[in-house]
Amino acid sequence: MKKTLFYIATAFALSVTINAQVTTLPPSYNENQSDPTKIYRAEAERINNLVHTKLDLKFDYAKQQANGEAWLTLKPHFYTTQKLTLDAKAMLIHEVALVNGANKQKLNYTYNDEQIFIDLDKAYKKDQEYTIYIKYTARPNEVKQKGSSAISDAKGLYFINPDGTEPNKPTQIWTQGETESSSCWFPTIDKTNQKTSQEIYLTYPEKYVSLSNGLLKSSKKNGNGTKTDYWKFDYKHAPYLFFVGIGDYAIIKDKWKNIDVDYYVEPEYKDYAKEIFGATPDMITFFSNILDYQFPWDKYHQMTARDYVSGAMENTGAVLFYEAVQQKPGELIDENTAEPIIAHELFHHWFGDLVTAESWTNLTVNESFANYSEYLWFEHRYGKEKADEHRTTDIQGYKMGDNFTKSLVRPHYNSREDMFDAVSYNKGGAILHMLRNYLGDEAFFKGLNYYLKTNEFKKAEAVQLRLALEEVSGRDLNWFFDQWYNGSGHPKLNIVYEYNPSTKKVKVSVKQDTKGLFEFPFAIDVVENGKATRHNVWVGKQVENSFEFDASQKPEVVIPNADQVLLADITDNKSIEEFIAQYKVGKGTYDTRRLAVEAFTNAQATNPKALEALINALNDPYEGIRSIAIKGLDTKSPKVMEKAKAKLLEIAAKDPKTKVQGDALNSLNEAKIVDQAIFTQAAQSKSFRVQSLAIAGLVKNNPSAIEQYKNISDDVIKSSDDLVAQFLPTWIKNNQVDKAKLVGENAAFYELIKFQDPSAGKTFEDAFIWMMSNDTPEATTQIANTFARYFGYFKEQNPMVANLLRQTANKGLNLKTEAYKKQSSASLQKQIDELKKAIEKMK
Repeated sequence: MKKTLFYIATAFALSVTINAQVTTLPPSYNENQSDPTKIYRAEAERINNLVHTKLDLKFDYAKQQANGEAWLTLKPHFYTTQKLTLDAKAMLIHEVALVNGANKQKLNYTYNDEQIFIDLDKAYKKDQEYTIYIKYTARPNEVKQKGSSAISDAKGLYFINPDGTEPNKPTQIWTQGETESSSCWFPTIDKTNQKTSQEIYLTYPEKYVSLSNGLLKSSKKNGNGTKTDYWKFDYKHAPYLFFVGIGDYAIIKDKWKNIDVDYYVEPEYKDYAKEIFGATPDMITFFSNILDYQFPWDKYHQMTARDYVSGAMENTGAVLFYEAVQQKPGELIDENTAEPIIAHELFHHWFGDLVTAESWTNLTVNESFANYSEYLWFEHRYGKEKADEHRTTDIQGYKMGDNFTKSLVRPHYNSREDMFDAVSYNKGGAILHMLRNYLGDEAFFKGLNYYLKTNEFKKAEAVQLRLALEEVSGRDLNWFFDQWYNGSGHPKLNIVYEYNPSTKKVKVSVKQDTKGLFEFPFAIDVVENGKATRHNVWVGKQVENSFEFDASQKPEVVIPNADQVLLADITDNKSIEEFIAQYKVGKGTYDTRRLAVEAFTNAQATNPKALEALINALNDPYEGIRSIAIKGLDTKSPKVMEKAKAKLLEIAAKDPKTKVQGDALNSLNEAKIVDQAIFTQAAQSKSFRVQSLAIAGLVKNNPSAIEQYKNISDDVIKSSDDLVAQFLPTWIKNNQVDKAKLVGENAAFYELIKFQDPSAGKTFEDAFIWMMSNDTPEATTQIANTFARYFGYFKEQNPMVANLLRQTANKGLNLKTEAYKKQSSASLQKQIDELKKAIEKMK
């Protein structure tokens, strides 16, 4: 699974029933402990094993329910048993029976709204198969389990706009199984250490199309406006990977070798689907090659979803993405923001789907690999600097939160949902990068191949990964796994340099924080006459390690962590002159130059050399560094902008990357520098963002220009918050409620925006009041989803912000209720209900 990234946080960061002969659990397992983080989260005991799952589903759109029949074939894992426990949440159970050929034998059972406890007809021995039939009704809206900041809802089965009353929103059905929500729409043993093949019959309106795991074997019209599709999947995978998706989609066909690779998108995006997803076949080739393990499944289809509860989900051969992956050429020209997510979900088909974490404790063997696949793909397609930039952003995300007491392998946690955090993902990916660099590419990737082949179609944990890498490399890796997988935090280093002119030696002292001692390989560059000499040393698990290197003169700079591999916090108190030398020698190494540019940014107000170096960095050959330099400029300083103006205007007009052009335009707008010719030209760009920023500047400079651009597309307007803010007064004055969706998410955060920019906060407060006082279904849905999505995150990271969100949501509900009193309508009532649901999730 790929979580959506909560970038907004950066700006505002202020009783277990077991039915078997052996039921003994570890003595530390105690669900009644007052501190849930002390509970030992054992791997689920395998009493009965799933073998095959057959489902027949018919959907009731009006009731938002599924009428289902399930045939589950199982067998005892080891011990003889006469009991079966199945997970089945909030269902109506109509019949439970044993299948004997063409006959059914009713079985005794009890049901507690969470699980079905079934008395089998006899005691079954190890590997003795039997088939259970269950007729049921799945009622997802009655499910009591809650979502989290990572997966915002947990009812398993979702009906989107089922009655068609929301304008401009498609009617869809889709499922979300992770973590344990597949049991909200079919009875199963909803644990990661179960594996089953499957077949599913889906009956639904014939105007739509469907997607599920496996191959579509048949599709038959029923003569009553419905059709029945039959999907069959012969491989074994975990229940949380089961998927059903139904809706009005354009299906764009593609291929990898003889395997179908289809893209399911809303019809509006059919002409752009291959621009969005078209790298998929190349990704499959690349990942198959580096792992020396060919893509293991029968197809690879990808589908988008409205109102999705996370970023994306790796359902085997049928991946689901949130709607924002759908982009138009005016967005794709800047950057295909879906590309890393596509890579992430694809790599899961080896790490997660083929070999599955034995429990949520070992989620790292799923998510850290999927996270690292993004690095691998960027490195392959765009080069190391792009990959390093992406990795750095991930590491910054890990360091933002309260993640330093959490280990990768985590047998103690509050909720399984808590495992989906920046430790399992971001830190896990960074640790794999260190492991790769320690072992070398050949041993690392051969070790992954060994791990996959040894555990294919099974469950695994981090121990198996260590053993596989040790087997291939011949190296002991207990030291690495003990501190990086079973331990928490990361090194915090203070580096001190001393040069002795008499011995012509430079001494580098590496001091660690006594609260956490690590050992690791460490690269140090000593730079003389503009040339770096690399020294690879070993830092021991002690407070201070010192190393001496030859140097004919005092080095221009010493660069610790010179390969930028180690995950650490490093303080070394360099001068600006040293950072200038570091920038010059850092060609091809993104983080080496990035750190220098950040130092220039911090010193630009007081150090002329720093300002000059920062402006010189606007010429950097890599666009990511150019962007950092642009964003680092103090746009409120006349002295800075006087020196930077000419270069910024040149970038705005001619930079080969439209994303960088947009950054330059944004800085020029902040400084209130508008060149009529350059901005007018930029207003014709193919990039929506470049257009919107240029128009925003032109309108700020000459408010009457808004008339000239009043008919530009919504795609352009929504690409710039500035432009949205400039058009808002006109929309509010004319009550253009069709524009409300353009500002929905930002308006939901108006109280937070006030902290950064009071005038902008007031603008979005006006927008929020306007939308909540009118019939604005799309905007209200967007706002309600925003509240639900971000509240969990801020509740953990910044309770004050979470409280503001709750207050804003209640204010919105009151305004919408007043609007309903003036003009009662089904649409307004539905919006009220959506806001109430969001507020309920925020308790």
